Amino acid sequence: MMILQTDRLSKTYSSGTGCSNISLSIKQGQIFGLLGPNGAGKSTFVKMVVGLLRPDSGSGTLFGKPIGDPESRVKLGYLPELFRFQDWLTGAEVLRYHAGLCGMTNAQTKSASFAARMKEVFRICGLNERGNDRVRQYSKGMQQRLGLACALLMDPDFIILDEPSSALDPIGRYEVRQLLEQLRSAGKTVFLNTHLLEDVEAVCDEVAFLHKGQLRASGSMRDMLRSDLSWELTVSGWLPELQEELSEQLLPGMALEIAKQAADGSAVLKVSAQDREQIGYLIRLFVEEGITVYEVVPVRSSLEAWFLSMSGGQAAGGART
Repeated sequence: MMILQTDRLSKTYSSGTGCSNISLSIKQGQIFGLLGPNGAGKSTFVKMVVGLLRPDSGSGTLFGKPIGDPESRVKLGYLPELFRFQDWLTGAEVLRYHAGLCGMTNAQTKSASFAARMKEVFRICGLNERGNDRVRQYSKGMQQRLGLACALLMDPDFIILDEPSSALDPIGRYEVRQLLEQLRSAGKTVFLNTHLLEDVEAVCDEVAFLHKGQLRASGSMRDMLRSDLSWELTVSGWLPELQEELSEQLLPGMALEIAKQAADGSAVLKVSAQDREQIGYLIRLFVEEGITVYEVVPVRSSLEAWFLSMSGGQAAGGART
């Protein structure tokens, strides 16, 4: 089941295009990561999905209903990046207030069942025993956890989180990743907008990359990181003149370079290939040339390297949109 589908969704500001022709699909039970450098249009896209911005063109559906339709947001939980609280309220009062915004009556928010739900949400968000403390007594990390509790309070099926690990320490970020995996196991769908690449790499099933308002790439995490496979081969019997000879026999999409070479003929070679079959083909060539292959090690691409290649070297930190 598709939770979210957009077709050429676009929004233009007076200063330029926020995002242009964004077409994405998110399946039920996925954790989907949206990446991009500063000013890429990520938050613009999210705000159109949740109905805070009206697109200039294009269309989309959320739970099968047009985005912007209030009915499409009934099963939606949303944590904005810059979440603000009434700091004179307690954590429990903030949750009751948000429940009221979702249509619950005052009597319902004071029921035993709702109290149990609040206790459960406080527990899973790491705010045990802090529900009766005023928000002004919360650290920035605790306030972020409270925002996450608000997003999860009504047990939504689709949760959109804009920088959920903001202001959290490493332990807090790990706990959030664990929570996201629990939500996925429960059949929930999570949309993660973040600049923390390690968080995306740790939990996301699929990713999309925005750059200057354009969708540059989207697909499974596995495909994104394996689009240019790299391998290290440790060999003996290597001769310098073999590189040119073997390079002429490489298949399309392959490349061969020498990383290390010793006078005794041992060498470490770096090979780029599109799949394992191409590596097998290369090893057969080596055997025919009398080269002994001692070790073949896949070098896993990092999400950071992929991000930098897609953004032309622009880092992920700093101000975010």
